[in-house]
Formats: sequence, structure tokens, C-alpha cells
Amino acid sequence: MEELYQSYKGYAFSIAYRMLGVVADAEDAVQDMFAELQHRDRSGIQNIKAYVAKGVTNRCLNMLNSARSRRETYIGEWLPEPVSEGYDGPEAAAERNDSLSYAFLVLLERLSPTERAVFVLREAFQYDYEAIAGMVGKSESNCRQIFSRAKRILQTEPSSRFPSPGYGTVTENLLVRFTAAFTAYDVGGMLELLGEHPVLVADGGGREVHTILRPMTGRRGVTALLTSRRVMHYLREWKHSYGMLNGEPALIFTVQGEVRAALCLSADRSGESIQNLYLLMDPAKLSRITMPPELPQS
Repeated sequence: MEELYQSYKGYAFSIAYRMLGVVADAEDAVQDMFAELQHRDRSGIQNIKAYVAKGVTNRCLNMLNSARSRRETYIGEWLPEPVSEGYDGPEAAAERNDSLSYAFLVLLERLSPTERAVFVLREAFQYDYEAIAGMVGKSESNCRQIFSRAKRILQTEPSSRFPSPGYGTVTENLLVRFTAAFTAYDVGGMLELLGEHPVLVADGGGREVHTILRPMTGRRGVTALLTSRRVMHYLREWKHSYGMLNGEPALIFTVQGEVRAALCLSADRSGESIQNLYLLMDPAKLSRITMPPELPQS
């Protein structure tokens, strides 16, 4: 059992994290699945990897259904919890692709729990529809329809809450340029960096931290917010470092070594402009961020 756990815990976590967007919940789903596996007869399991995927997926579906009502009463916007580079361990290296990016996780919030499960299993883990049908308790044809519907949903025009489809990865250079404009209150520099329809979303943890309650959209509004000397001025007073969150460069703010905020960005299709900005200030979603070596400052 210990060998199975060491072999598949990273894989199970990589599924659970994409399903739930919360590290502690993903860990609970994985632990619960392995606890059940330990007490059952495993001689009849022909494909242990598929069994692990099914077990953790079903637990995540239950957790997502119960979480939806809580998120509806959440004060402000709810954003997924970012993970530091390598948090899920070397076992999940094969699954570290675009489906781990922070913007992708935010996009998945558009989907229902079942749509999310089918889409993640198909898109991120390349399971065929027959296998997915057995995991989510639907017919194969139904799973095909669910996946097509989920894909259409994710390809629709952006709303005030979700990022635009077709995002690109933010480069280290783009992040450094953004930081320079942000810290200098540089309106012109910020306008040069923002895409055509930028969206800024902040998550303070419901009641935990006072921050922006509603998404800010549009170049004028986002620029005004980011260059205001009254709003978010405290971010400029904190030390900032460049780290890797969800496999991409991000800006991390600390006070005496304690992470107080993290800013994840996504680029537009060209990769040259910033399209979406996600400011995390919920202490519960920052506690697991480790501080890796900093990226180059220039």
C-alpha cells in the first residue's frame, strides 16, 4: 500500500487540484481515496491508475457540489489557490502543462462540477470517453456531449468575472516591466502593457482582508486602479519578489518573510500584453506559497 501511495499520490493530487482549486481540499480528497483503497480487496483492480483517477474524481465531485452554496455567499470574488513550483511533487511532472496555469483554473470556474470533471479528465489527462464515462457515471455519448458543451462555454467571450479565452503565458520580461510601471505609478507605461479588454479580480478571503470586491474591467478602469496612490498603496510598501506559481512567473509580496499577497497574470493571444490580473490576499490561499530563487530583475 505504501508503494501505491508513493507512486500515485502526485497523480491523484494533480487531478484533485484541477478539480477543486484548493490545496487542502485536494489533499483531503487524495487521503480519503487512499484510506478507502487500503481497506478494500485490491486483487480485482486491473488498472490501478484508472481506479485512482475515478476514486479521486468522485470525491472531488461531491466536494464541488457542497462548495457551490458556500461560494455563492462568499463576500467578493472567489479565486483558486495558487501552488508553488513543484508543490505536487515530481510524480506529477507529466501533468504540468497548460491545464495547470492559473488562468486555466479560473476559467474552469465557469463549468458545473460534472462538466469540469469531464473536461479535466479529457483535456488535461487524455482519458478516452469510455474511461471517463466509467469515472463520472455517465454514458460515453453523454460524456462527448458534456465535453463539447464545456469547450463551448470556455471559448465564449469573456465576462466581467472570468478571463478571456486564448490566454498566453506571461514572460519574465513582461512581469518585470509591469512591476516597474506599477511601483512608479506610471500611467503611460501601464497603458502600454495592458491588453484591449483587461480584467482585474481580487480575492481577500471573503471577510478576511479588505480588498476590491468586484472585478475591474477595461483599460481605463484597470489602469486607474493600478496607478492610484490611494488604492492598494500598501502593496508598494511591501517587499516584492518574482517567483513561479502554477508553472508561470508571478509577483509575490511579503512582509518580514510572510507572504501577504500574490499577483498572477495572463497575457493576450500575442503574449505581448497583459489581459487578466488576479490578486490573491486571502491568508488561507497564501500560506503554502514557498519563496523560490527570484527571477532576474531585468
